[in-house]
Amino acid sequence: MKKFICSALAAASVCGTAYAEGYQINSLSAKQIGMGHTGVALKLGAESMFFNPAGMGFMDKTLDLSGSLTGIMPTATATVNGKDYKTDNGISTPIGVHAAFSIYDNLKAGISFYTPYGSSINWTDNWPGAVLNQNVNLKVFTIQPTVAWAITPKLSVGAGAMISWGSVDLNKGLVTAETTDRTIAALTALGQLPAGTPGFGSTTPASVNLKGQAEMTVGFNVGAMYDITDGLTVGASFRSRMPMKVKAGDATVSYANDLSQNLLGESLDLLNKANFKAEMPCPWVLGLGVSYKPIDRLTLAFDARLTGWHTYRQLDIEFLSEQLADYNQHIEKKYKNSWCYSLGAEFAVTNRFDVRAGLMVDTSPVNKNYYNPETPGMTKVEPTVGLSFRPISSLSIDLGFMYVAGMGVDNASCEYADLLGGQMIKKLTAAGLPQQQIEALGFKPSGTFTADYKLHAFIPSIGVSYSF
Repeated sequence: MKKFICSALAAASVCGTAYAEGYQINSLSAKQIGMGHTGVALKLGAESMFFNPAGMGFMDKTLDLSGSLTGIMPTATATVNGKDYKTDNGISTPIGVHAAFSIYDNLKAGISFYTPYGSSINWTDNWPGAVLNQNVNLKVFTIQPTVAWAITPKLSVGAGAMISWGSVDLNKGLVTAETTDRTIAALTALGQLPAGTPGFGSTTPASVNLKGQAEMTVGFNVGAMYDITDGLTVGASFRSRMPMKVKAGDATVSYANDLSQNLLGESLDLLNKANFKAEMPCPWVLGLGVSYKPIDRLTLAFDARLTGWHTYRQLDIEFLSEQLADYNQHIEKKYKNSWCYSLGAEFAVTNRFDVRAGLMVDTSPVNKNYYNPETPGMTKVEPTVGLSFRPISSLSIDLGFMYVAGMGVDNASCEYADLLGGQMIKKLTAAGLPQQQIEALGFKPSGTFTADYKLHAFIPSIGVSYSF
């Protein structure tokens, strides 16, 4: 029973702490969303602290303030055995707030607050993949003090310290309804349950809620920017990897009804006293960009960003209690590095009104043979539009909109431990049932969930900036 309990918590922790492509946010500026979220080679004042700190070195203002609020409204669909299941998500709201000021003409400083990683998804309680994930909410916050130095009128460098912390809150099924119904049938045949005991059908018998706070960690964001000509600029930036560690997560078990609690409570209630620690990566990001002004009113930009997901080869789970040390988990993930390509254009219609358009293509790092629906990873095509209006020269009101069209992924699979199935195999073996009969009852120590996935999202954003 102890092994059953520990395995249950390990499986829950895996789903709670392992996020894929979905928790890197590429929508942190209303203005730059309109340009396909380009910015590595653009001189954006205070907002450069996120895209490329070196861009702040070219700021020609005494003070530059900006802030953006974005709403992410995604819908994911999983097709299982020909039936569609859709998520019921709320609105995620990443933010970015930036303040920069001039120390000298060639030396700038500032501080930025933003949410570089975060995601939420709700598959609901009783969908077929509940044993992998029902809902999850991940938040990562970063404060970044930054300095930038224009070494020459054409060359600038910048560096910032990323101070980050976060939290994770997830809910997942501990056992499948299918295996629980097989268990009811087997125990009824053995005379341990009365005849006519109802099954669960599509209802998840027992779930676990896991909450954990990630301790504060520190990384860096550095960059350089160079004007090749008056109209042509190149830039490069690098954000370091930051491990987000959950030191003592808490688990809470809930049951569908009295029957599930009577069947499973003796084992699963102990999860309420279990704690875990785990680590999830916030990977490094290398950004390369070029911008070009063919005429004064038109700006073109292209970014290519490489995210170092290859470091996420496995997820390690360790239990805080020494008696559970034998059940520490090392789960293969086998992610790969992924590229994101952005193309954007801005045209100044008048001195007070700008329009923007862009396109972003974001490739997925997820291995489809280790595919978890917590964040359905897939290559995405993301067209964008935006505009800015300046009622006075120092104040800008910015609007941006991005549509995310996932390209879909078919036959994506994920293996999971069938905790109750493995336990029933042991019980029936101990009761003297032949192995052939146990196999005929359908009990297995593990299972594989396979589905086809689609995803789309609407992302509106509003921002305000002020400078003098």
